[in-house]
Amino acid sequence: MTSTLPPLVQAFSGALGSAAANTFTYPLDLVVTKLQLQDPKRKLKGDGILGAVQVLRQIAHKHGWRAVYNGLWPDTCATLLSSFFYFYCYSFLRSLSTRRKLSLRGSTSLKPHKPSLLEELLLGFIAGVASRAISTPLNMVTLQLQAQNEDDPHNNSQSSEEESDSSRKPVESVPDIVKDIYSKGGLMGFWRGFQTTTLLSLTPSITMAFLQLFRRLVSILKSTSQDLLSTRGLKSAMAAKPANPNQNMHPWEAFFGGAISNSIAIILLYPLILAKTRVQTSDETRMTQVLTQALNGTYRGSRARPPIEKVVGIEKTPSISGLYQGLDMKLVKGFFSQGVTLLVKGRIEQAIVVLYLMQLAKSRS
Repeated sequence: MTSTLPPLVQAFSGALGSAAANTFTYPLDLVVTKLQLQDPKRKLKGDGILGAVQVLRQIAHKHGWRAVYNGLWPDTCATLLSSFFYFYCYSFLRSLSTRRKLSLRGSTSLKPHKPSLLEELLLGFIAGVASRAISTPLNMVTLQLQAQNEDDPHNNSQSSEEESDSSRKPVESVPDIVKDIYSKGGLMGFWRGFQTTTLLSLTPSITMAFLQLFRRLVSILKSTSQDLLSTRGLKSAMAAKPANPNQNMHPWEAFFGGAISNSIAIILLYPLILAKTRVQTSDETRMTQVLTQALNGTYRGSRARPPIEKVVGIEKTPSISGLYQGLDMKLVKGFFSQGVTLLVKGRIEQAIVVLYLMQLAKSRS
């Protein structure tokens, strides 16, 4: 984690940081969903940033700029809940591990325990499963809102737009979507695709594991630079104590550490991220079936559209690129989202510490 403050403080600051980052990057999240659900046979005129701008312009042109934030409210609520429980569970479990009350290795040593990479992954996974179990229903609602009115962004002719406008389904409200999910899957319909979501709990755990590695690397570099710049001589420099790897990171360190760590996790697990989005917005129920379609460059579409018929006589050549459809924008979104989360989280924690010290000074005076 980015600090050694109590779990409740980290949960509060982490939740607010995540909510701020979610609001800041939500249009990118909407673009990612649109790119993940688009027909692979129809390519945008531009990829990456150009493709994202094209999607945003198309949404704003047909539905207004407010549609760029369609689903922001339930997604922010899901982010607050998920982040609060994740940061609390992770920091609480990690504090137990550092105090040797929870460790994969039995030891009677009184020294603080430094969790290994495997332990970091395990702690993050447990915290991730707990937080996602709570936030998945709201995430389902958000995805259904984002998947609405998936107009074809590739056909810009006026006639096609008029035809699309006349056949477009009316935008559903949150209560309508909740009723629709319940009518199709009952109460468990709100946890549709949770098996894939459970596997994706590795995303924050991998992020936090690499963040700890980044943190230790920064502490080593700080210690080395201090020794090299020291004027006390070689003997004194060798005797100098290294920087504390458990100390809080500076805001810019938290930003880039979180952003880089999250990008690594996204690259490693992106096929599962793509599968989760498609399972939760389509009639497919098996993750393997969705992944096979992505590998073959086919997609049957969301519940809002009729399935795309298979073209007879055309053989599909499996390509791994189909498993990474929309990856570039997911990386951009994840980079800024995780970075802003840890940046805001660190600032809030600093403010809490300052207020606590001020209150302590007043009580003593």
